[in-house]
Amino acid sequence: MSDRLDGGEALLQAARDLGCDYIFCSSGSEWAPVWEALVRQDLSGVPGPKYLDLTHETLAVAMATGYTTVTGAAQVVLLHAGAGLLQGANAIHGALLTGTPMVVCSAESTGYGDASGADPGSQWYRNLSVVGGPQALAAPFTKWACAANDVSVVYGMVKRAGELAAQAPAGPVYVNTPVEVLLSRWTPRATGPAARPGVSVAAPPDVETAAGLLATARRPVLAVESAGRDAESFAALVELAELLAIPVVEPQSAVCANFPRTSPLHAGGELGPLAKDADLVILLGCRSPWYPPSAKAGTATMLAIDEVPHRPHMAYQVLTADHYVTGATAATLRAITGVVRAKGFDSGAVEDRRAALAQRFAAADARRVADEAQALSATPASTSAATLPAPSSSSDLVDPIALATTLRELIGDDAVVIDETITHSRVLARHLMAATPGRYGYVQGGLGQGLGVALGAKLAHGDGKLVVFTVGDGSWLYNPVPQGLMASAQYGLPLLVVIFNNKKYLSMKFNHTREYPEGAAARTGNFSYGVDLSAQPDAAAVATAAGAAGFTVSAASELASQLSKAIETVRGGQTAVVNVFLTR
Repeated sequence: MSDRLDGGEALLQAARDLGCDYIFCSSGSEWAPVWEALVRQDLSGVPGPKYLDLTHETLAVAMATGYTTVTGAAQVVLLHAGAGLLQGANAIHGALLTGTPMVVCSAESTGYGDASGADPGSQWYRNLSVVGGPQALAAPFTKWACAANDVSVVYGMVKRAGELAAQAPAGPVYVNTPVEVLLSRWTPRATGPAARPGVSVAAPPDVETAAGLLATARRPVLAVESAGRDAESFAALVELAELLAIPVVEPQSAVCANFPRTSPLHAGGELGPLAKDADLVILLGCRSPWYPPSAKAGTATMLAIDEVPHRPHMAYQVLTADHYVTGATAATLRAITGVVRAKGFDSGAVEDRRAALAQRFAAADARRVADEAQALSATPASTSAATLPAPSSSSDLVDPIALATTLRELIGDDAVVIDETITHSRVLARHLMAATPGRYGYVQGGLGQGLGVALGAKLAHGDGKLVVFTVGDGSWLYNPVPQGLMASAQYGLPLLVVIFNNKKYLSMKFNHTREYPEGAAARTGNFSYGVDLSAQPDAAAVATAAGAAGFTVSAASELASQLSKAIETVRGGQTAVVNVFLTR
């Protein structure tokens, strides 16, 4: 009787058949059936997903996001009831924005202790019931949400949910698995591995149209947000851009490294100026090319290439497209490139454009190098450090450009950077000079997910890869820091955490001054409301208390040596948190 199969086994079997490597769980009282099934899996030696016990819902979801971003494989996340689902909602919404597939489950009670059968526990009656069920909570921030109301459908529904999550547009799905259902006897029926999602192929006429536009354009420009999440798409974009000498822009909305920053064809992060003079603008996986959304720059023909150009989760989206080519990115770009090669193009015009772009890039790169040299040599004595930890050698704080540059030089070309800065994100992207897919990723959605995303990426990459988490001090305070550092130590996932600390919500100050440029705060310099973070705890001390190594940098002269020590610490197997105080 004690070894009978129940709904927990059905859920675990679905995870096995989906090919899940891990179950990311923030524990709740509904999951005893799954834990029992996992013990049986251990005793039998049957291959199946590993289980990670995580002590915060945001951490569990974000780690699944980070892992899947690297591997492409959807995982299962277990949360507790409606309360845990809401706690994890920020990270689930982030997965929706990034197009990260996962199956999220939590439970409710269907009988509240009055129904026949297993006793769910009084907490489900007193505290955990949700009118309409937790699937009603999940619906706005998932791709699909439903309830498995009988044990006979648990396996099929969870398996289908995983397949649905992986199909375009990929994203998180939710299954409510009630306590009584999980505790009910399950008789396995037809089980087996889930099929891989198919690859969508653009229609030949659309490919022909796109190839014709590209081959005849005199002043094309391409904007890309997310193609670099897939190495094949990254390579296919490089091939097309190199063939036709197309300048490539990674706008502020870019979620990852999509094109080599070291290429003379990389045109920076501002689409507007180039689009204004272009005759063809290509939007590649680009959900929000303009802001305001209808403020298209110039009169160029607009070509949108995307598997799902209009995101169902966006309440409002304006692409201003004249032509759509819908299909998987890598396959579509290669098809277009093939037609362009076959039909031919004006090679003289292309080479003229290539030369002009190389000249433009050289000038921009010279400015970047000059900015780095100035930042590395600067010692702004006018900056007060009265409220900061005492510096070891001087009172000069660190310029953010100096921090980004020094970090780039010390971590090497192979390291992965997960970024959750706000006002310094463009600085980091510009000076990191990412040249390969997977080198740089930006956390999407609400703040507070980045530590988990970075831990998930480290889990996927393993021991041989240095994973760096860059984060502003405001964003750091939103993260579940003790829980994340606990998971880092418990599961052997050392990270280098670098805090860009200006002791304020600088983005809030920017918002305030934009709306009230001549207001009372601007006149008096009083930005104490919603901005000041001077009371924040000592990040290095918090890290040390949680089992990580803590470093504080409050002088530019200490930056390189402290970062080097921190990197060696991480390579030795321990997470290091480096709190760097900045000039701005």
